[in-house]
Amino acid sequence: MGNSFENTVLVVESGNGPYAQIVTVGHHVLGADEPEALGGRDTGPSPYEYLLAGLGACTAMTLRMYATRQRWPLRRTSVRLRHDKIPASDGKTKIDQFEREIHLEGDLTLEQRRRLLEIAEKCPVSQTLRRASVVVSKLSEDAPAQAHATAEGV
Repeated sequence: MGNSFENTVLVVESGNGPYAQIVTVGHHVLGADEPEALGGRDTGPSPYEYLLAGLGACTAMTLRMYATRQRWPLRRTSVRLRHDKIPASDGKTKIDQFEREIHLEGDLTLEQRRRLLEIAEKCPVSQTLRRASVVVSKLSEDAPAQAHATAEGV
């Protein structure tokens, strides 16, 4: 993987509170913030809420692709998610636990429903969360990045 930052996400402080951010993804402009209980202004989803949204969207899309290929009568999928930090097996550290509840609408057999649950486990974001990851950080030599929107626009 090269150093190209094409197809990346740009996050810049919005100035609308201590934690509020403007998130630019291609031509999409979103906001992010912490809830008021954590000192933010709740101007957008929190980072963990974005992570859950990615997992939920990936799950639903993966199920739709599979059901379409199989020509199964899946009318609609919804995914409810939550994240908790729970004690690890050593009792000292915490690990992340992601829970998802998948609702399938359509005239599906019990076997089709079970297979779709198996497929949900294989969505790419699920696989990413289960693997160990590497995060590489470096300081930029360039001028500060500018977001494509103003704080008022998010």
